[in-house]
Amino acid sequence: MKYITSADNPRFKALLKLMQSSRERRKAGLSLLDGVHLIETYRDHLGLPEEVVVSKSGLKNHKINNLINELRELPPLLLSDELFYRLSSVATPTGVIAAVKTPQPQDMPDDPGPCVLLEGIQDPGNMGSILRSAAAAGMRDVFLSRNCVHSWSPRVLRAGMGAHFMLSIYEGVDLLALIKRFRGRVIATSHHSSQSVFETDLTGKVGLLFGSEGTGLSQELLAAAHDVVAVPMPGKTESLNAAAATAVCLFERVRQMRKW
Repeated sequence: MKYITSADNPRFKALLKLMQSSRERRKAGLSLLDGVHLIETYRDHLGLPEEVVVSKSGLKNHKINNLINELRELPPLLLSDELFYRLSSVATPTGVIAAVKTPQPQDMPDDPGPCVLLEGIQDPGNMGSILRSAAAAGMRDVFLSRNCVHSWSPRVLRAGMGAHFMLSIYEGVDLLALIKRFRGRVIATSHHSSQSVFETDLTGKVGLLFGSEGTGLSQELLAAAHDVVAVPMPGKTESLNAAAATAVCLFERVRQMRKW
């Protein structure tokens, strides 16, 4: 197990670039998973990481030691606690990080099934929560507009809790073009709508379309949708958090489909 204590070490510097830059992650085709749960979920769904990094104090954690033993063919890189803290994306470091190949979906499907479409979601926590809800609700495909946050950033991955590995995530998508060729119904959300999501048929092939946290959906996408619905709010707040609104709509569809 190689032990690194210097910030000038080339391997540490490369890992730090990956943590700090979405451009570097895209260029390298790699993502960083922080914590035992994410690494185990990746392994269970997609296979071995490219590299595992452990902090010196992390060696005292039995879950991390179990993971290292399970990945015995992949000796970890050991960092001083100070270096690991710089590498970690969380205030209280988990003690283990893995570099993995970023899963790439197949080519854009010619005929997408039920899916989630996201325009301009910028908050990493919201994006991760939305992906987690989409996976839990049984969706397979998620399409992100060009101005969405990078879905494979460390903060989005952490909020997604492993949902990424159960979805096909398409980034940089022309949503208007996708809607025009979608062979089902696209249902957009807007808190200005008078049509309740609870009174709208969400069964069958539907694309659920959600907009950014601050400005909502663009007018061109609202105009292209087949229906525009709102989540009824008897309270005095003006709108819901984007992740909360998405979860409500997704699980209203689950309720209507009655698949459990």
